[in-house]
Amino acid sequence: MGLRTTLSVLACKTSCALLRKLKKGGTTTPGKIALKVYPEVLRDLAKGVNVTVVTGTNGKTTTSRMIDEAMEEAGLHYFANRSGANLLSGIVTIFCQNAWLSGKCRERHALIECDEAAFRVVSKYLDAKCVVVTNVFRDQLDRYGEISHTIDLITEGIKNSPDAVVCLNADCSMTSSIAQRVPNKVIYFGVDTPIYENTKPELSDAPYCIHCKSEYKYEYVTYGHLGGFYCEKCGYRRQDTQVSAEKVLTAGADYSDIRLKLMDKSYDCRINLPGGYNIYNAVSAAAACKVMGIPDETIVRSLGKFHCGFGRMEKVDIHGTSVRMILVKNPTGCNQALSFVTNVQEPTTLVFALNDRYADSTDVSWIWDVDYAKICGMGTHLRKIYVTGIRADDMAVRLKYDGVPADQIIKEKDYDRLFEKLLAEKGNVCILPTYTAMLELRGKISKLTEIKDFWE
Repeated sequence: MGLRTTLSVLACKTSCALLRKLKKGGTTTPGKIALKVYPEVLRDLAKGVNVTVVTGTNGKTTTSRMIDEAMEEAGLHYFANRSGANLLSGIVTIFCQNAWLSGKCRERHALIECDEAAFRVVSKYLDAKCVVVTNVFRDQLDRYGEISHTIDLITEGIKNSPDAVVCLNADCSMTSSIAQRVPNKVIYFGVDTPIYENTKPELSDAPYCIHCKSEYKYEYVTYGHLGGFYCEKCGYRRQDTQVSAEKVLTAGADYSDIRLKLMDKSYDCRINLPGGYNIYNAVSAAAACKVMGIPDETIVRSLGKFHCGFGRMEKVDIHGTSVRMILVKNPTGCNQALSFVTNVQEPTTLVFALNDRYADSTDVSWIWDVDYAKICGMGTHLRKIYVTGIRADDMAVRLKYDGVPADQIIKEKDYDRLFEKLLAEKGNVCILPTYTAMLELRGKISKLTEIKDFWE
């Protein structure tokens, strides 16, 4: 490690400190500056660090925060990109922040959430010991293209990580197929049973066999294209799991109780977040923890203590109004969020915040593959619907097409006025924003209540 490494780290630390003082976050720009000074800086910083990488379409941040909780419980010395800045520049930032000026990292372990498209580049610099692939769904077509391209990108990243144990979602036919393309040791995780009593068919992102193109059959479906898939023609099917939810015991409004299988043992386990997709996040996190050698009891305990990442089922009380924020960014994730909010038993106001910036996806056509008609079944539990964000007009039109009465939809693009109206009504509010809308709305909430900054 030489002078360029030192200068790169110094530039990153200085710019980050300045931006934090200005309350600007400082999660990506400092990394960009560091890369300008020395493009290979991450390779130097990552030497000797045991890295766990979490990638995939949905659930990266929540899964990472669950692993984070377990690592802390286990007393490991580590750092993590908790802000969710998961492109190369954000990952360089967090490594620089946790390195001495010499370029040597202060901690032995790193937990890195990584964008699935960025993983193929980031993986060239990290000697990952564990890679978790949560799932693959159709997402941000302007960036990723077809779902098969996303699989190719992740596979390339794993091929750059020869020392990694790879944790794959057995229930995702796309994700599971990676095992046949890489030489790494694989651990499969999944849900061994239906999650919901009554599952309404959803648009599948992977209806046909990745090998022979025949239509999949299912022993059961959890949601989307996830579940006990099999191909009658070529025999490709769901693999047996080493880590899984064997049984869903309780699906509450604020938590889920499951029977968790960890290799050859089973435990009754509480997941301190509601929603079927968070059961998947929990078992994927548990698989990574097993790879790291964290004791079973610590894994189970940490899942019961875990608090959600920013904007991911995050719930805050603002002067008597309960506000829950659920990030949505693609059809499957939004359908799952709607399945949760439309089953809430208290009168609820819904807010849809749709932006089309680069981080959200400039193509918002995905909203036409979401089943917003579920809202119409809420009856008296639905108080009002607000639409906001850059593409609020598109959101209003989409809701009308799924049968939501026009007089029930209120358009309010000014966030200050939106919160004035929401707080005047009291009661429960559920906000479903895209990524940049979530950051903006969360910034408004931070001025009204005490919540951590998103990078903390």
